[in-house]
Amino acid sequence: MEDLHRILNADSVAVIGASRDETKRGYQAVATLKKSGFEGGIYPVNPRERRVLGLRCYADVEEIKEPVDLALITTPAATVPGLLAQCGRKGIAGAVIIAGGFGEMGPQGKRLEDEILETARSHNVRLVGPNTSGIINMWTGLNLVGLSNVPKGDIALLTQSGNIALHLITEATLRSHKGFSYYVGVGNESDIHFDEYLEFFRHDEKTKAILIYVEGLRDGRTFLQQVYKTSRQKPIILLKSGRTSTGQKSAGSHTGALAGISEVARTSFERAGIINIEHPDQLFPVAETLSSLPHIRNKKVAILADGGGHATIASDLLTDLGLEIPTLSDRAQARLREILPHNAAVSNPVDVAGGSDANPEIFARCARIILNDANVGGLLIAGLFGGYAIRFAEKLRFLEEDAAHQMGKLVQKSGKPIVLQSLYNSVKPHSLELLRYYGIPVYESLDIATKCVGALSRYGQYISAYKYKTTFEFNWGAKAKKKAVRIIQNARTEGRRYLFEHEAKEVLRSHGAPAMREHLAKTADDAVRLAEEIGGAVVLKIVSPDILHKSDAGGVRLNLENEDQIRNAFHRIIDNAREYKSDAVIKGCLVASMKKKGVEVIIGTKIDRQFGPVVMFGIGGILVEVVRDVSFRVLPLSRTAASRMIDEIKSAPILNGFRGSPALDKQALSQLLLTVSEVIESYPDIEEMDLNPVIVHDQGIDIADARMILKKDPVDLTGKG
Repeated sequence: MEDLHRILNADSVAVIGASRDETKRGYQAVATLKKSGFEGGIYPVNPRERRVLGLRCYADVEEIKEPVDLALITTPAATVPGLLAQCGRKGIAGAVIIAGGFGEMGPQGKRLEDEILETARSHNVRLVGPNTSGIINMWTGLNLVGLSNVPKGDIALLTQSGNIALHLITEATLRSHKGFSYYVGVGNESDIHFDEYLEFFRHDEKTKAILIYVEGLRDGRTFLQQVYKTSRQKPIILLKSGRTSTGQKSAGSHTGALAGISEVARTSFERAGIINIEHPDQLFPVAETLSSLPHIRNKKVAILADGGGHATIASDLLTDLGLEIPTLSDRAQARLREILPHNAAVSNPVDVAGGSDANPEIFARCARIILNDANVGGLLIAGLFGGYAIRFAEKLRFLEEDAAHQMGKLVQKSGKPIVLQSLYNSVKPHSLELLRYYGIPVYESLDIATKCVGALSRYGQYISAYKYKTTFEFNWGAKAKKKAVRIIQNARTEGRRYLFEHEAKEVLRSHGAPAMREHLAKTADDAVRLAEEIGGAVVLKIVSPDILHKSDAGGVRLNLENEDQIRNAFHRIIDNAREYKSDAVIKGCLVASMKKKGVEVIIGTKIDRQFGPVVMFGIGGILVEVVRDVSFRVLPLSRTAASRMIDEIKSAPILNGFRGSPALDKQALSQLLLTVSEVIESYPDIEEMDLNPVIVHDQGIDIADARMILKKDPVDLTGKG
């Protein structure tokens, strides 16, 4: 934290590569620092210049006698390692590296990026970037980006795109009273990662909300852990690009970071408390709203409009966002009838039906009645407000402005938010500017206004359920079982990177999972004997270290009921296996009881390259890769997260009971997901797990098949994984 404080609140800056050429970044940086009113020391550095903009220019940073907190390096990439060494010897805390040409450019650039990181660490210099647009502290005038007149406020901005930052800053300047506390272009994240900036802003008194544009994360799990700590104190609004393969390629070439959006990212962000944004045009409005207004403590909102069209569309949009439009209380409806025309709708949505045409102050009176209803958590006002003096009569201007004052004070008094949509927003009437003065955001787009209301509710729901969330942290090996550890160690001893099916099931059983007991038959006689001991119909499955997908190799036979069927099946499975892979090592066949039919689901785990261990749930069997009806979560799971995974797949109605069929045992499924989470946390050696199918009944479940793949290199179970 101390090194980030010296960087983001630097009292002195060395501009390395300072220039008298107005087109150069080294000139713009010095000029902007002076124009922004930065009161600290500004030290241009360039051995070929004597003075830049009236300031003495130094040959190198070590020539500067005064202490220096931060260096801005504007010179080409190849010069950076040597300059960082100089910064370290000078005792400079951090360096902002503008140049590209590092990891985003491929292997050669990645080697140079590794070199500058090693140099920086050996000299105790922290790095912003490389490939960054710079940083700004709006409160001190520390402007190393070169943008002028950036609005000052309470939103911290972190992006991996200078153009996105420019878009957001321009939007704030033209359409809002809000501004920014800090801007950081994180660039390639070679040293300082997103999570460290979040920790800084969590403690920063000038920051009320954090707005992030991210293309890729170096360490997704650490990011989630820090988000979890920060989001309960300050809302985090995030847009992550790279949803498509083309987008991923673009993001990768731009930042050099790991790119890609996925269900894993989306659901993990939501669980950590992030407000996910899908469209750039919604990014600043949602940040503005969350930094200005109290959140909605329930999912229930009211709509106040001066026309049925806006009220109906708003109802649809808010309902699509998962909000409720509750009927107002009898008392509230009676009070509304007292001040509105007889044809006004007063249940919710409330349509004033022309009642405001001669007196727009009616909006404030209605808003007061609506927000006094205990069942209402927030209010959306839609329509003409702000334009009554333009639409009807100039004398209405003062009534609109008075209404704006009343509504602003109402939000402060009630602790409930108002978001306003106005057809006249672009005209900028004074009444709307007054609303913004009180922190009430105003938008011309009804879609954006409803998205902002939805964000207030989502954040409120997160805060209310915070204690139920997971911390995204593992306690590696804490619940490991000795028998399971021996199974994994034995596989390692035999040179295997996977467990046989019966071994995988034994690991699961040791944690209480309902895995079928199976027995290894090395001969057909063994298979017949074991089947007699089990009783009833049995299933035979190949056991081979060289055949992981048994069905593909013809290695499974079902519903075997007599000796001839069992013998024939055993020999046929062995023949199929040898035909499938002639040099396969064959251990024999597993013999297990044939379980009754049910709905087949799949549960699997893998190591996500950004977030670490994740779990998947969905409809299973041989069609899983065709149907692709699955949900994902970052591990470890909470009980709530496990239940939601099951409910959010498209096929969930099948599990709930469909067309007269009984509801299936979702509680047992939820418990199995928690057990899988526990197994992964217990044995960091496991790289992937695949339970397919898991057969779900109205009571209980059966794990019909299980596969576990181990990591290439063993992991010390007493370590941290």
